[in-house]
Amino acid sequence: MVWDFAETNPFSESAGNVSSGVDWAKKAIEFFPTHTPGTAVQGDAQSQTLSAVKVVSTDPPYYDNIGYADLSDFFYVWLRKSLKPIFPGLYATLVVPKAEELVATPYRHGGKEQAEVFFLVGMTRAIHNLAEQAHPAFPVTIYYAFKQAETQSEEGTSSTGWETFLEAVLRAGFALTGTWPMRTELGNRMRGSESNALASSIVLVCRKRAVDAPVVSRREFLRELNAILPEALLDMTRGGINSPVAPVDLSQAIIGPGMAIFSRHAAVLEADGKPMSVRTALQLINRFLAEDDFDHDTQFCLHWFEGLGWAEGKYGEGDVLARAKGTSVDGVAAAGVIESGGGKVRLLRWAEYPADWSPETDTRIAHWEALHHLVRALQGAGEAAAALLARMPERTEAIRQLAYRLYTLCERKGRAEDARSYNELMTSWQAIERASQEIGYKHEQTQFDV
Repeated sequence: MVWDFAETNPFSESAGNVSSGVDWAKKAIEFFPTHTPGTAVQGDAQSQTLSAVKVVSTDPPYYDNIGYADLSDFFYVWLRKSLKPIFPGLYATLVVPKAEELVATPYRHGGKEQAEVFFLVGMTRAIHNLAEQAHPAFPVTIYYAFKQAETQSEEGTSSTGWETFLEAVLRAGFALTGTWPMRTELGNRMRGSESNALASSIVLVCRKRAVDAPVVSRREFLRELNAILPEALLDMTRGGINSPVAPVDLSQAIIGPGMAIFSRHAAVLEADGKPMSVRTALQLINRFLAEDDFDHDTQFCLHWFEGLGWAEGKYGEGDVLARAKGTSVDGVAAAGVIESGGGKVRLLRWAEYPADWSPETDTRIAHWEALHHLVRALQGAGEAAAALLARMPERTEAIRQLAYRLYTLCERKGRAEDARSYNELMTSWQAIERASQEIGYKHEQTQFDV
Protein backbone atom coordinates (compact mmCIF):
# COMPACT_ATOMS: atom_id res chain seq x y z
CA MET A 1 0.00 0.00 0.00
CA VAL A 2 1.68 3.22 -1.18
CA TRP A 3 -0.08 6.56 -0.91
CA ASP A 4 2.78 8.81 -1.95
CA PHE A 5 6.13 8.61 -3.65
CA ALA A 6 9.18 8.74 -1.37
CA GLU A 7 11.55 9.56 -4.23
CA THR A 8 12.38 13.22 -4.84
CA ASN A 9 14.48 15.09 -7.36
CA PRO A 10 17.33 16.73 -5.40
CA PHE A 11 18.04 19.13 -8.27
CA SER A 12 14.49 20.41 -8.71
CA GLU A 13 12.93 23.54 -7.22
CA SER A 14 10.10 21.58 -5.56
CA ALA A 15 9.87 20.01 -2.11
CA GLY A 16 12.65 17.54 -1.40
CA ASN A 17 15.45 19.35 -3.22
CA VAL A 18 18.88 19.86 -1.68
CA SER A 19 18.40 23.47 -0.62
CA SER A 20 15.05 22.84 1.08
CA GLY A 21 16.53 19.83 2.87
CA VAL A 22 19.39 21.93 4.20
CA ASP A 23 16.97 24.67 5.21
CA TRP A 24 14.77 22.28 7.17
CA ALA A 25 17.82 20.79 8.90
CA LYS A 26 18.97 24.32 9.81
CA LYS A 27 15.59 25.13 11.37
CA ALA A 28 15.61 21.90 13.38
CA ILE A 29 19.11 22.60 14.73
CA GLU A 30 18.18 26.17 15.70
CA PHE A 31 15.42 24.95 17.98
CA PHE A 32 17.18 21.88 19.34
CA PRO A 33 16.98 21.01 22.14
CA THR A 34 13.53 22.48 22.83
CA HIS A 35 12.90 23.86 26.31
CA THR A 36 9.17 23.15 26.23
CA PRO A 37 8.36 19.52 26.99
CA GLY A 38 5.69 17.78 24.97
CA THR A 39 3.68 14.69 25.72
CA ALA A 40 1.37 12.37 23.80
CA VAL A 41 -1.31 10.47 25.69
CA GLN A 42 -3.92 8.06 24.35
CA GLY A 43 -7.38 8.46 25.85
CA ASP A 44 -11.10 8.26 25.24
CA ALA A 45 -12.39 11.65 24.09
CA GLN A 46 -15.73 11.02 25.81
CA SER A 47 -14.18 10.65 29.26
CA GLN A 48 -10.73 12.30 29.10
CA THR A 49 -9.69 15.03 31.55
CA LEU A 50 -6.55 16.16 29.70
CA SER A 51 -8.27 19.26 28.30
CA ALA A 52 -9.26 20.66 31.70
CA VAL A 53 -8.69 24.46 31.82
CA LYS A 54 -6.70 24.40 28.61
CA VAL A 55 -6.98 26.08 25.20
CA VAL A 56 -8.35 23.44 22.85
CA SER A 57 -8.11 23.10 19.08
CA THR A 58 -9.25 19.71 17.82
CA ASP A 59 -9.55 17.81 14.56
CA PRO A 60 -12.19 15.09 15.15
CA PRO A 61 -13.24 12.16 12.90
CA TYR A 62 -15.36 13.08 9.88
CA TYR A 63 -18.52 10.99 10.00
CA ASP A 64 -17.91 8.09 7.58
CA ASN A 65 -15.09 9.45 5.39
CA ILE A 66 -12.10 7.54 6.82
CA GLY A 67 -11.89 4.32 8.84
CA TYR A 68 -8.66 5.04 10.69
CA ALA A 69 -8.75 1.84 12.74
CA ASP A 70 -9.12 -0.33 9.65
CA LEU A 71 -6.26 1.50 7.93
CA SER A 72 -4.08 1.22 11.03
CA ASP A 73 -4.26 -2.57 10.97
CA PHE A 74 -1.99 -2.60 7.92
CA PHE A 75 0.86 -1.20 10.03
CA TYR A 76 -0.17 -2.45 13.46
CA VAL A 77 0.15 -6.18 12.79
CA TRP A 78 3.77 -5.72 11.67
CA LEU A 79 4.76 -3.25 14.38
CA ARG A 80 3.29 -5.55 17.03
CA LYS A 81 5.72 -8.31 16.08
CA SER A 82 8.75 -6.16 16.88
CA LEU A 83 7.49 -3.70 19.51
CA LYS A 84 5.21 -5.74 21.79
CA PRO A 85 8.09 -6.73 24.14
CA ILE A 86 9.01 -3.03 24.48
CA PHE A 87 5.46 -1.58 24.71
CA PRO A 88 3.28 -4.47 25.90
CA GLY A 89 0.43 -2.16 26.87
CA LEU A 90 0.19 -0.53 23.43
CA TYR A 91 0.23 -3.86 21.59
CA ALA A 92 -1.91 -5.97 23.90
CA THR A 93 -4.56 -6.70 21.28
CA LEU A 94 -4.12 -8.73 18.10
CA VAL A 95 -5.49 -5.91 15.92
CA VAL A 96 -6.39 -2.25 16.44
CA PRO A 97 -9.45 -1.81 18.71
CA LYS A 98 -12.43 -0.66 16.63
CA ALA A 99 -15.58 -0.70 18.74
CA GLU A 100 -14.82 2.67 20.35
CA GLU A 101 -13.80 4.42 17.12
CA LEU A 102 -16.12 7.41 16.63
CA VAL A 103 -16.99 7.02 12.96
CA ALA A 104 -20.32 6.20 11.29
CA THR A 105 -19.44 2.79 9.90
CA PRO A 106 -22.64 0.93 8.84
CA TYR A 107 -21.14 -2.58 8.87
CA ARG A 108 -20.16 -2.22 12.54
CA HIS A 109 -23.49 -0.92 13.78
CA GLY A 110 -26.05 -2.78 11.70
CA GLY A 111 -26.91 -0.14 9.10
CA LYS A 112 -26.68 3.53 8.15
CA GLU A 113 -29.28 4.76 10.63
CA GLN A 114 -27.67 2.95 13.57
CA ALA A 115 -24.23 4.21 12.50
CA GLU A 116 -25.53 7.80 12.37
CA VAL A 117 -27.02 7.47 15.87
CA PHE A 118 -23.75 6.04 17.17
CA PHE A 119 -21.79 8.93 15.67
CA LEU A 120 -24.20 11.61 16.88
CA VAL A 121 -24.41 10.28 20.45
CA GLY A 122 -20.68 9.66 20.75
CA MET A 123 -19.64 12.97 19.20
CA THR A 124 -22.10 14.83 21.42
CA ARG A 125 -20.57 13.22 24.50
CA ALA A 126 -17.02 13.93 23.37
CA ILE A 127 -17.70 17.57 22.54
CA HIS A 128 -19.77 18.03 25.70
CA ASN A 129 -16.73 16.81 27.62
CA LEU A 130 -14.67 19.49 25.87
CA ALA A 131 -17.26 22.16 26.56
CA GLU A 132 -17.30 21.34 30.27
CA GLN A 133 -13.51 21.42 30.65
CA ALA A 134 -12.17 24.00 28.18
CA HIS A 135 -10.70 27.25 29.48
CA PRO A 136 -13.60 29.72 29.76
CA ALA A 137 -11.53 32.67 28.56
CA PHE A 138 -10.77 31.17 25.14
CA PRO A 139 -12.89 29.70 22.34
CA VAL A 140 -12.58 26.08 21.28
CA THR A 141 -11.79 25.65 17.59
CA ILE A 142 -12.95 22.48 15.83
CA TYR A 143 -11.67 21.60 12.35
CA TYR A 144 -14.14 19.86 10.11
CA ALA A 145 -13.04 18.61 6.69
CA PHE A 146 -15.88 16.24 5.91
CA LYS A 147 -16.20 15.53 2.18
CA GLN A 148 -19.90 16.19 1.76
CA ALA A 149 -22.06 13.43 0.36
CA GLU A 150 -25.80 13.06 0.17
CA THR A 151 -28.12 10.39 1.47
CA GLN A 152 -31.51 9.43 0.07
CA SER A 153 -34.47 8.75 2.35
CA GLU A 154 -38.25 8.84 2.23
CA GLU A 155 -38.07 12.50 3.26
CA GLY A 156 -35.80 13.38 0.33
CA THR A 157 -32.11 14.11 -0.09
CA SER A 158 -30.07 15.49 2.79
CA SER A 159 -26.44 16.31 3.55
CA THR A 160 -26.14 14.15 6.63
CA GLY A 161 -22.52 14.54 7.70
CA TRP A 162 -22.31 18.32 7.97
CA GLU A 163 -25.70 18.79 9.63
CA THR A 164 -25.20 15.84 11.99
CA PHE A 165 -21.89 17.25 13.15
CA LEU A 166 -23.32 20.73 13.74
CA GLU A 167 -26.18 19.12 15.66
CA ALA A 168 -23.67 17.30 17.88
CA VAL A 169 -21.75 20.50 18.59
CA LEU A 170 -24.89 22.36 19.64
CA ARG A 171 -26.27 19.49 21.71
CA ALA A 172 -22.95 19.37 23.55
CA GLY A 173 -23.62 22.80 25.01
CA PHE A 174 -21.56 24.94 22.64
CA ALA A 175 -22.63 28.13 20.90
CA LEU A 176 -21.02 28.88 17.54
CA THR A 177 -19.45 32.29 16.98
CA GLY A 178 -17.85 31.65 13.60
CA THR A 179 -17.55 29.19 10.70
CA TRP A 180 -14.49 29.98 8.60
CA PRO A 181 -13.17 28.09 5.57
CA MET A 182 -9.41 27.51 5.73
CA ARG A 183 -7.14 26.10 3.03
CA THR A 184 -5.59 23.20 4.96
CA GLU A 185 -4.58 20.73 2.25
CA LEU A 186 -1.63 20.94 -0.11
CA GLY A 187 -2.67 20.85 -3.74
CA ASN A 188 0.51 19.00 -4.76
CA ARG A 189 0.04 15.98 -2.50
CA MET A 190 -0.51 12.66 -4.25
CA ARG A 191 -3.99 12.28 -2.74
CA GLY A 192 -5.05 15.55 -4.33
CA SER A 193 -3.48 14.94 -7.72
CA GLU A 194 -6.14 14.65 -10.43
CA SER A 195 -8.75 13.63 -7.85
CA ASN A 196 -11.73 15.19 -6.11
CA ALA A 197 -9.92 15.61 -2.80
CA LEU A 198 -10.71 18.32 -0.29
CA ALA A 199 -8.76 21.58 -0.25
CA SER A 200 -10.40 23.19 2.79
CA SER A 201 -11.48 22.60 6.34
CA ILE A 202 -14.26 24.47 8.06
CA VAL A 203 -13.16 25.86 11.42
CA LEU A 204 -15.99 26.06 13.95
CA VAL A 205 -15.30 28.69 16.60
CA CYS A 206 -17.20 27.72 19.75
CA ARG A 207 -17.87 29.00 23.23
CA LYS A 208 -19.89 27.34 25.96
CA ARG A 209 -23.56 28.33 25.84
CA ALA A 210 -24.85 30.25 28.85
CA VAL A 211 -26.67 28.09 31.39
CA ASP A 212 -29.59 30.54 31.41
CA ALA A 213 -29.88 30.69 27.61
CA PRO A 214 -33.47 31.58 26.64
CA VAL A 215 -35.96 29.65 24.54
CA VAL A 216 -37.32 31.75 21.66
CA SER A 217 -39.89 31.37 18.91
CA ARG A 218 -39.22 31.10 15.20
CA ARG A 219 -40.52 34.65 14.77
CA GLU A 220 -38.07 36.00 17.38
CA PHE A 221 -35.21 34.10 15.74
CA LEU A 222 -36.05 35.61 12.35
CA ARG A 223 -36.25 39.06 13.92
CA GLU A 224 -32.71 38.66 15.28
CA LEU A 225 -31.45 37.40 11.91
CA ASN A 226 -32.99 40.42 10.19
CA ALA A 227 -31.26 42.74 12.64
CA ILE A 228 -27.76 41.22 12.54
CA LEU A 229 -27.10 39.36 9.28
CA PRO A 230 -27.39 42.30 6.83
CA GLU A 231 -24.64 44.16 8.68
CA ALA A 232 -22.52 40.99 8.96
CA LEU A 233 -22.92 40.39 5.22
CA LEU A 234 -21.91 43.97 4.46
CA ASP A 235 -18.88 43.62 6.71
CA MET A 236 -17.76 40.49 4.84
CA THR A 237 -18.11 41.95 1.37
CA ARG A 238 -17.49 45.69 1.50
CA GLY A 239 -14.79 46.70 3.89
CA GLY A 240 -15.02 45.28 7.39
CA ILE A 241 -12.07 43.81 9.27
CA ASN A 242 -12.86 40.40 7.74
CA SER A 243 -13.31 41.73 4.20
CA PRO A 244 -13.21 40.69 1.49
CA VAL A 245 -14.58 37.18 1.66
CA ALA A 246 -14.36 35.40 -1.69
CA PRO A 247 -17.75 34.65 -3.27
CA VAL A 248 -17.10 30.92 -3.14
CA ASP A 249 -16.53 31.15 0.65
CA LEU A 250 -19.23 33.69 1.48
CA SER A 251 -22.03 31.15 1.96
CA GLN A 252 -19.94 29.25 4.48
CA ALA A 253 -18.73 32.36 6.28
CA ILE A 254 -22.23 33.81 6.72
CA ILE A 255 -23.26 30.65 8.58
CA GLY A 256 -21.04 31.86 11.44
CA PRO A 257 -23.03 34.91 12.58
CA GLY A 258 -26.27 33.15 11.68
CA MET A 259 -25.54 30.06 13.75
CA ALA A 260 -24.23 32.32 16.52
CA ILE A 261 -27.78 33.66 16.84
CA PHE A 262 -29.35 30.20 16.60
CA SER A 263 -26.97 28.47 19.02
CA ARG A 264 -26.98 31.08 21.78
CA HIS A 265 -30.56 30.06 22.55
CA ALA A 266 -31.46 26.90 24.45
CA ALA A 267 -33.95 26.21 21.67
CA VAL A 268 -35.81 27.88 18.81
CA LEU A 269 -39.39 26.65 18.77
CA GLU A 270 -41.44 26.16 15.62
CA ALA A 271 -45.16 27.01 15.48
CA ASP A 272 -46.06 23.48 16.63
CA GLY A 273 -43.80 23.78 19.68
CA LYS A 274 -41.08 21.47 18.35
CA PRO A 275 -37.43 22.61 18.38
CA MET A 276 -36.13 23.94 15.06
CA SER A 277 -33.61 21.64 13.37
CA VAL A 278 -30.12 22.67 12.29
CA ARG A 279 -31.15 22.04 8.68
CA THR A 280 -34.03 24.53 8.91
CA ALA A 281 -31.80 27.11 10.61
CA LEU A 282 -29.22 26.82 7.81
CA GLN A 283 -31.95 27.30 5.21
CA LEU A 284 -33.19 30.45 6.94
CA ILE A 285 -29.64 31.83 7.21
CA ASN A 286 -29.02 31.25 3.50
CA ARG A 287 -32.07 33.34 2.69
CA PHE A 288 -30.03 36.41 3.46
CA LEU A 289 -28.09 35.77 0.29
CA ALA A 290 -31.38 36.44 -1.53
CA GLU A 291 -31.76 32.91 -2.82
CA ASP A 292 -34.64 31.51 -0.81
CA ASP A 293 -36.79 31.13 -3.93
CA PHE A 294 -34.28 28.76 -5.52
CA ASP A 295 -33.38 25.14 -4.83
CA HIS A 296 -30.05 24.21 -3.22
CA ASP A 297 -28.38 23.15 -6.48
CA THR A 298 -29.30 26.49 -8.09
CA GLN A 299 -27.95 28.38 -5.09
CA PHE A 300 -24.65 26.60 -5.58
CA CYS A 301 -24.60 27.46 -9.29
CA LEU A 302 -25.40 31.12 -8.64
CA HIS A 303 -22.48 31.63 -6.29
CA TRP A 304 -20.10 29.59 -8.40
CA PHE A 305 -21.08 31.57 -11.50
CA GLU A 306 -20.64 34.87 -9.68
CA GLY A 307 -17.10 34.00 -8.71
CA LEU A 308 -15.81 31.95 -11.64
CA GLY A 309 -18.34 32.16 -14.45
CA TRP A 310 -17.86 29.16 -16.75
CA ALA A 311 -14.22 28.66 -15.77
CA GLU A 312 -12.90 25.63 -13.92
CA GLY A 313 -12.38 25.81 -10.18
CA LYS A 314 -10.94 23.52 -7.55
CA TYR A 315 -13.08 20.68 -6.26
CA GLY A 316 -12.26 21.65 -2.68
CA GLU A 317 -13.74 25.11 -3.19
CA GLY A 318 -16.83 23.56 -4.73
CA ASP A 319 -17.22 21.24 -1.75
CA VAL A 320 -17.07 24.17 0.70
CA LEU A 321 -19.73 26.06 -1.25
CA ALA A 322 -21.99 23.04 -1.75
CA ARG A 323 -21.84 22.19 1.93
CA ALA A 324 -22.98 25.69 2.85
CA LYS A 325 -25.89 25.41 0.40
CA GLY A 326 -27.17 22.12 1.78
CA THR A 327 -26.11 20.05 -1.21
CA SER A 328 -22.96 18.31 -2.51
CA VAL A 329 -20.76 18.51 -5.58
CA ASP A 330 -21.84 14.99 -6.55
CA GLY A 331 -25.46 15.99 -6.11
CA VAL A 332 -25.13 19.08 -8.31
CA ALA A 333 -23.39 16.94 -10.91
CA ALA A 334 -26.28 14.48 -10.76
CA ALA A 335 -28.60 17.41 -11.53
CA GLY A 336 -26.75 17.76 -14.85
CA VAL A 337 -25.48 21.31 -14.46
CA ILE A 338 -21.79 20.86 -13.66
CA GLU A 339 -18.87 18.71 -14.73
CA SER A 340 -16.79 17.32 -11.87
CA GLY A 341 -13.60 15.25 -12.08
CA GLY A 342 -9.83 15.35 -11.83
CA GLY A 343 -10.00 17.68 -8.85
CA LYS A 344 -11.87 20.32 -10.92
CA VAL A 345 -15.43 21.61 -11.14
CA ARG A 346 -17.05 23.76 -13.82
CA LEU A 347 -20.55 24.84 -14.80
CA LEU A 348 -21.87 23.49 -18.07
CA ARG A 349 -22.75 26.12 -20.68
CA TRP A 350 -26.27 26.04 -22.10
CA ALA A 351 -24.93 24.76 -25.43
CA GLU A 352 -23.67 21.62 -23.64
CA TYR A 353 -27.12 20.69 -22.36
CA PRO A 354 -28.73 17.67 -24.11
CA ALA A 355 -31.32 18.54 -26.76
CA ASP A 356 -33.52 15.56 -25.82
CA TRP A 357 -33.94 16.61 -22.18
CA SER A 358 -37.32 15.71 -20.66
CA PRO A 359 -38.53 17.46 -17.49
CA GLU A 360 -41.08 14.69 -17.00
CA THR A 361 -38.40 12.04 -16.49
CA ASP A 362 -35.71 14.14 -14.79
CA THR A 363 -35.77 13.25 -11.08
CA ARG A 364 -33.62 16.19 -10.00
CA ILE A 365 -34.53 19.40 -11.82
CA ALA A 366 -32.78 22.57 -10.66
CA HIS A 367 -34.10 25.99 -11.58
CA TRP A 368 -30.65 26.63 -13.05
CA GLU A 369 -31.00 23.60 -15.29
CA ALA A 370 -34.53 24.50 -16.44
CA LEU A 371 -33.49 28.08 -17.27
CA HIS A 372 -30.51 27.06 -19.40
CA HIS A 373 -32.54 24.47 -21.26
CA LEU A 374 -34.91 27.34 -22.13
CA VAL A 375 -31.96 29.46 -23.30
CA ARG A 376 -30.83 26.54 -25.47
CA ALA A 377 -34.32 26.05 -26.88
CA LEU A 378 -34.74 29.77 -27.61
CA GLN A 379 -31.58 29.78 -29.71
CA GLY A 380 -33.34 27.32 -32.02
CA ALA A 381 -36.86 28.70 -32.13
CA GLY A 382 -39.22 30.56 -29.83
CA GLU A 383 -41.87 27.85 -30.29
CA ALA A 384 -39.49 25.26 -28.86
CA ALA A 385 -38.90 27.40 -25.75
CA ALA A 386 -42.66 27.88 -25.25
CA ALA A 387 -43.29 24.16 -25.64
CA LEU A 388 -40.60 23.38 -23.08
CA LEU A 389 -41.92 25.91 -20.56
CA ALA A 390 -45.41 24.44 -20.98
CA ARG A 391 -44.04 21.14 -19.64
CA MET A 392 -42.90 22.71 -16.33
CA PRO A 393 -45.40 25.51 -15.52
CA GLU A 394 -44.79 25.28 -11.77
CA ARG A 395 -41.23 26.57 -12.32
CA THR A 396 -42.18 29.55 -14.48
CA GLU A 397 -41.80 32.30 -11.89
CA ALA A 398 -38.56 30.96 -10.40
CA ILE A 399 -37.02 30.66 -13.89
CA ARG A 400 -38.02 34.22 -14.73
CA GLN A 401 -36.53 35.57 -11.49
CA LEU A 402 -33.32 33.61 -12.04
CA ALA A 403 -32.96 34.88 -15.62
CA TYR A 404 -33.37 38.47 -14.46
CA ARG A 405 -30.87 37.98 -11.67
CA LEU A 406 -28.29 36.44 -13.98
CA TYR A 407 -28.72 39.21 -16.54
CA THR A 408 -28.13 41.82 -13.83
CA LEU A 409 -25.11 39.90 -12.55
CA CYS A 410 -23.57 39.62 -16.02
CA GLU A 411 -24.10 43.33 -16.66
CA ARG A 412 -22.36 44.18 -13.41
CA LYS A 413 -19.48 41.79 -14.13
CA GLY A 414 -19.06 42.96 -17.74
CA ARG A 415 -19.91 39.55 -19.22
CA ALA A 416 -21.58 40.92 -22.34
CA GLU A 417 -22.00 37.64 -24.22
CA ASP A 418 -23.68 35.90 -21.30
CA ALA A 419 -25.82 38.96 -20.58
CA ARG A 420 -27.05 38.89 -24.17
CA SER A 421 -28.35 35.32 -23.82
CA TYR A 422 -30.33 36.14 -20.67
CA ASN A 423 -31.52 39.45 -22.14
CA GLU A 424 -32.92 37.67 -25.21
CA LEU A 425 -34.87 35.36 -22.94
CA MET A 426 -36.17 38.24 -20.82
CA THR A 427 -37.25 40.35 -23.81
CA SER A 428 -39.08 37.35 -25.27
CA TRP A 429 -40.50 36.22 -21.96
CA GLN A 430 -44.07 37.49 -22.28
CA ALA A 431 -44.48 35.89 -25.70
CA ILE A 432 -42.91 32.62 -24.50
CA GLU A 433 -45.09 32.49 -21.39
CA ARG A 434 -48.27 33.32 -23.30
CA ALA A 435 -47.54 30.67 -25.94
CA SER A 436 -46.69 28.13 -23.24
CA GLN A 437 -50.02 28.73 -21.54
CA GLU A 438 -51.87 28.21 -24.81
CA ILE A 439 -49.98 24.97 -25.39
CA GLY A 440 -50.72 23.93 -21.83
CA TYR A 441 -54.44 24.66 -22.15
CA LYS A 442 -54.63 22.59 -25.33
CA HIS A 443 -52.78 19.74 -23.63
CA GLU A 444 -55.13 19.82 -20.66
CA GLN A 445 -58.20 19.88 -22.92
CA THR A 446 -56.93 16.90 -24.88
CA GLN A 447 -56.44 14.96 -21.67
CA PHE A 448 -59.95 15.90 -20.53
CA ASP A 449 -61.49 14.71 -23.82
CA VAL A 450 -59.72 11.38 -23.54
